[in-house]
Amino acid sequence: MECAEALAVRGTKIVGVGSEAELSRLCGAGTQFVDLQGRTLLPGLIDPHHHYTLAALLNHLLLNIGHARFHTKADALDALRSKAANTPVGGWLAAGFYDNLLQVGDLSMADLDSISTSHPIFVMYVNGHVGAGNTLAFERAGISENVDTLPGGGHFGRDSNGRLNGLIYEQSALLRFAAVAVPPTTPALISEALTTYAKSAAAAGNTTLHEPGTIKTDWVDGLAELSNSLDVRLSASFSTDEASASSRYAALGPRSMAKWLPNSRLSLYGMKFWADGSNQAQMAAQTQPYLNRSDKGSTNYPGSEMAALCGAAKDAGWSILIHCQGDAAVDAALDAIEAAYGTNPATGVNRLEHATMARQDQIERMKALQVEPSFIPDFLHLYGAAYRDQIFGSPRSDFMVPSGAATNAGIPISLHSDAPATGLPVNPLRHVQTVITRRCATDRTVIGPDLALDIDEAMRAVTIHAARHLGLDETIGTIEQGKEADFTVLEADPYQTEPEGISRIPVSETWVAGTKKFG
Repeated sequence: MECAEALAVRGTKIVGVGSEAELSRLCGAGTQFVDLQGRTLLPGLIDPHHHYTLAALLNHLLLNIGHARFHTKADALDALRSKAANTPVGGWLAAGFYDNLLQVGDLSMADLDSISTSHPIFVMYVNGHVGAGNTLAFERAGISENVDTLPGGGHFGRDSNGRLNGLIYEQSALLRFAAVAVPPTTPALISEALTTYAKSAAAAGNTTLHEPGTIKTDWVDGLAELSNSLDVRLSASFSTDEASASSRYAALGPRSMAKWLPNSRLSLYGMKFWADGSNQAQMAAQTQPYLNRSDKGSTNYPGSEMAALCGAAKDAGWSILIHCQGDAAVDAALDAIEAAYGTNPATGVNRLEHATMARQDQIERMKALQVEPSFIPDFLHLYGAAYRDQIFGSPRSDFMVPSGAATNAGIPISLHSDAPATGLPVNPLRHVQTVITRRCATDRTVIGPDLALDIDEAMRAVTIHAARHLGLDETIGTIEQGKEADFTVLEADPYQTEPEGISRIPVSETWVAGTKKFG
C-alpha cells in the first residue's frame, strides 16, 4: 500500500490525502489537528463474514463452555453440572462454543443425561453446524426416534443400534432446539446485545462487519435505526429462504453495489445458503474420503436445488454467497453459479464462503466464472495440525485455506472470522498474521508454506478486497478523497513488524464516519 503524510476529513468524508503542505489550504480556524505520534493509520479493517447479531446473542444468552475457558470435555461437562445445580428444575441449560476437536470428543445424549435428566440441555458447537441435546431436550424440541432428514439437510446422529445419540446437525435441525432453548429475539434484546458486542469489535480494529445469511427481513428496520448508534458500520446478506421478502430492498441501489438503508449505517449486499457442513465434524462434502474413514460427507442440497436457490437470488436482484467447506461442495456451488449467473453477473461479485478445501483446478474455475472466495484463517491457526493428523492427512491438508493459490491466480480474496464459529477473540490482525506465516498455534508447525501471502496481499484482504466483497469498494476500504472516513490506528506498522508479531500490535484508535469510536 502507498503511504501518505497527511489526510483531511470534513464531516464523514475524506476530503484530501497528501502532504501537510498540500492539505494546509483546507485548514480553517476550527480545524482540529490529530498528530499520530509515530502510530500507523490504515483504512478501517473490514470483516466480510461475521455473524455479529448471532455472536452478540450467543454471548448474551449461552453459557460459554468453549476451549478458551475449559480445555477438556470433562471440564466443560463440570461447568454444565455446576450450572444445573443452580438452575430451577425444568429450566433450560443452554450452552455454546464447545469444540469437539480441541476439547477432544463429541457430547452424547448419555453425557448430557449424566448432568441432568430434570433439565433440558442444549449445547451448540463452536463450528455452528453441530449441537447436542439430552433426552429431555429432544422431547421439548419435538424430535422423536422416527425423525427423518429435515429440509436444508438438518439431521440427527444415531448410535450403532439406530437410536438417537444426542447429536444435532445443520441449521434446520439446530433451530428446532434453539427455538425452545433460548428466549425469543426481541428488538430490545438485539439492541442490548449488539451495542455491547460492537464495542468489542471496534476495540479490535474493525470498522465494518458483514453478517451473511443470518439476518431476517423483519430485523432490517430495527438494525438500520440501531446502526447509527453503534461503534461499527453494519452490512448484511439474507438467506435464500427470504428471497421473496428481500426483493424490495434490492431496488435501494445499483445492482452490483450495496443497498444502503436510508439515514443509516446499514447496507445490504446478497443472499446466502449453506452447501455443506463442517470439516471439523467430518460432515462437509468431499470428493475423497476423510482420513481413515470410508465416508466423504454430503451436500445439504442436490445440485438442481442449489441452482434453483442461485436462480431465486438472482431473480430477486442479489449476488450469491455460498458456504462451502469441502471440495465436492465447491464443485456443486460453482456448477450452480454457472447455471444461474454465468460469468460477469450484473448483480455483483458472487462469493464462495470459506472454500477451505478448494483444489487448484477449482481456483482456476473461480477465475473463469469471476467468483471470488473469502477465507477463514483461524481454521489454519486452530486446526491445521488436526486437519493433517486426524481429518485429511497430507498432502490434502497442505492446500487447506488456499489463499495464496487464489491470489496467485489474480483473484481478489478477503479474510474473515466467521465469528462466533471459532470462539476466539475478535482480532483481524491474527488473520493477517496467519495467512503470512501459515502457522498452526497448537503445535507451531507450518501448513502449506508455499501458499503464504505477503503483507500487502494480506492487508488488502481485510480492507479493499473485503469492501469489494460487500459492494462497498467505492465507499470504504482505502484512504482516498471522497470515501468515508473509516480508519484503524495501530501502535506499530504491520508492514515493518515481524510476521509472528503482527497479531500482538495494539489497536490505538478506531474511527467510523469521521468519529472516533474507540481509543
